[in-house]
Amino acid sequence: MNRPSPQPESSASTEPERRAPDAAPAADTPVQDLPFKASPAKAARLRPRDAATMIVLDRRGRGGPKVLMGRRNARLAFMPGQFVFPGGRIELGDRTMPVAGALPDYAEAALARQVSRPPHHLGRALALAAIRETYEETGLLLGTTEHGGPETVPAGWEAFAAHGVLPDLEALHVVARAITPPKRVRRFDTRFFAVDRTMVAAEEPGRVSADTEFTELAWVRLDAARKLDLPYITRAILDELEAQIAVDFAPHRPIPFHYERYGRRERVFL
Repeated sequence: MNRPSPQPESSASTEPERRAPDAAPAADTPVQDLPFKASPAKAARLRPRDAATMIVLDRRGRGGPKVLMGRRNARLAFMPGQFVFPGGRIELGDRTMPVAGALPDYAEAALARQVSRPPHHLGRALALAAIRETYEETGLLLGTTEHGGPETVPAGWEAFAAHGVLPDLEALHVVARAITPPKRVRRFDTRFFAVDRTMVAAEEPGRVSADTEFTELAWVRLDAARKLDLPYITRAILDELEAQIAVDFAPHRPIPFHYERYGRRERVFL
């Protein structure tokens, strides 16, 4: 029987704080300029920031689906050298970027559950953050070119206008939510989305190097991904993803929520 979850420690505010010192670093931030350490006292009182992650899924061919993963720079403070999915914090432009299609109703509802005072269009901002961060960290622009690009875009979205790409939120699936445990150098209240590789509308090379957040990108099958150096939550999300692929992301499937309470890992459903 599922026990009710406590309210997340964050208020799910989307108020912009572009790359505050305890925020996830931008993909183009030089590694030597990144903050690496947090004092134990500061780490203990960090509150999780709203963030979003994108799992780009390739189900073509035989042998099972592949996912796109990136190896984080070994000199970063948060999850150094480990393989993760692209993602990061909500930024100001994510609240106003035009889109070609809206999130499914089930997704909007799930993203607002167990959130204290969820702001209007929280789900939309989270989904757009995942799309923008995917571009910044991998060079992949997710969306559609069928309608042409927007005439004006907020800061951080200029590449989408240049390539004539509109994000299409209707193509996204909500996979899970997870809050980083206390006493970590970074804490995020992260929502995980999945999208098919066919939604890659354009690509910009050169986003991955020795001086960026990701130093390596790889398309890997789920079994092979589990053998990589992964954070605990990334491994758990792979299991959630596999189960949801098996039911073809049915709209009424349960959406898992991972968090830690009194030192104990919990998993409930949204």
